[in-house]
Amino acid sequence: MARHYHLIGIGGSAMGSLAGLLKASGHEVTGSDEHVYPPMSDQLRDTGISYADGYRAENLDPVPDVIVVGNAISRGNPELERVLDERLHYTSAAVVIKEEFLRGREVVAVAGTHGKTTTASLVAWLLECAGRKPSFLIGGVAENFGASYRLTDSEIFVIEADEYDTAYFDKGPKFWHYLPTVAVVTNVEFDHADIYRDEEAYRFAFARFMNLVPRNGGLVAGWDSPIARDLASRSIAPVASFGLEDGGGRVSDHPHWTLSGVEYGEKETVFDVLHRGRHWGAARTTMAGAFNVLNALAAIAAADATGASREGILEGLRTFQSPRRRMEERGTVAGVTVVDDFAHHPTAVRATLAAGRQRYPGRRLVAVFEPRSYTAQRKEFQASYQEVLADADVVVMASIARPERYTAETALSPEEVVARLAEIGIPAAALPDADAITAHLAGLLRPGDVVMVMSNGGFGGIHEKLLAALENAAPEAGDG
Repeated sequence: MARHYHLIGIGGSAMGSLAGLLKASGHEVTGSDEHVYPPMSDQLRDTGISYADGYRAENLDPVPDVIVVGNAISRGNPELERVLDERLHYTSAAVVIKEEFLRGREVVAVAGTHGKTTTASLVAWLLECAGRKPSFLIGGVAENFGASYRLTDSEIFVIEADEYDTAYFDKGPKFWHYLPTVAVVTNVEFDHADIYRDEEAYRFAFARFMNLVPRNGGLVAGWDSPIARDLASRSIAPVASFGLEDGGGRVSDHPHWTLSGVEYGEKETVFDVLHRGRHWGAARTTMAGAFNVLNALAAIAAADATGASREGILEGLRTFQSPRRRMEERGTVAGVTVVDDFAHHPTAVRATLAAGRQRYPGRRLVAVFEPRSYTAQRKEFQASYQEVLADADVVVMASIARPERYTAETALSPEEVVARLAEIGIPAAALPDADAITAHLAGLLRPGDVVMVMSNGGFGGIHEKLLAALENAAPEAGDG
């Protein structure tokens, strides 16, 4: 039966994708949000889903059948207050996803601190190339499909399984709702310090997620991640492990899926896939970096666990296009290439810079980092950011977002980070925002440079501003 769903916070990646799935199912969909930016603003427009710009009680007229409260929505939001005052029917996105789309299907749920968007996109594409036509819901635009969601009549549903909390009224992680048949855990490393009190609480979230897999399902676990490996050892479901390392002296410690002969090129990465020590297939991918090779292994293991054909899996890997905002080239002007990446955790920043070295050998890497996530703004991670940003040749840091949430003792200090980098000879600057950074870089960049912009937000449109500044400066450079 068709119903009217209203999504409060519709511009988030998961909420916007859920809106598209609901509309594809024949439901009426409305929503509201503030400051929605691409690619989700483009996707909502292209799907024909209208939403209110700003939160107002009257956005709920006429009263919807179901109000979905996004996990960024808190008390004081005028729409939420009306929902509570009038006892309207409300729920979370994770519950709607479970009941509308996952229950009764073979669910491939891709989790992990890092790499889950890329890996989930890749799993969906491998299954597509193997003829399985999966439905999917991913926290980023899957380039091969041109969307972050799809609904088909297939029995398989691929979902990016996020460990962030579900809603203000449900502080458990979203992925506890996702009914995995095959669960993928790429890696586990403490993150989201705003909602997890410590590493033990974070580990527990993943342990319970793994414990949802049925005995006739499967768990795909990253063996190079000590925490994921430890948690997977307790699984009742069969485990398919993957990793770059051999796991130690005992054969039982070796990952089931590994590789050999890795060659990183400017245009593609090639390697041989091994399964239980035997050659499984020769793989090619346009993805860069060792971290993405691990993502590829995870996706291969997951697709294989569903019974997908080897030929389809290898063809999918060869033709896969990374999701937007994952090592995405936004343009090259005057010999300067601007790359956009979603990296925000120290480990992800290190992996992104390493991939940049492999993809653009011999070129100067200019790291532009916005400490926007909760992890990126907290003092306890400051030393880690100093260490990983030192892998760049030049570093520029923006101010932390929402500084009012922190004290001098709890907030990361970009000024201190760049001071430490300068002490070891790395040119570094801390500047307030995208405009100031663009002005600074306009006089600093030279042909051959690669600007690696890393943020989990819109970063004030810095990519377009940098490219425009380079365009404006190009004639002057030519005249010189």
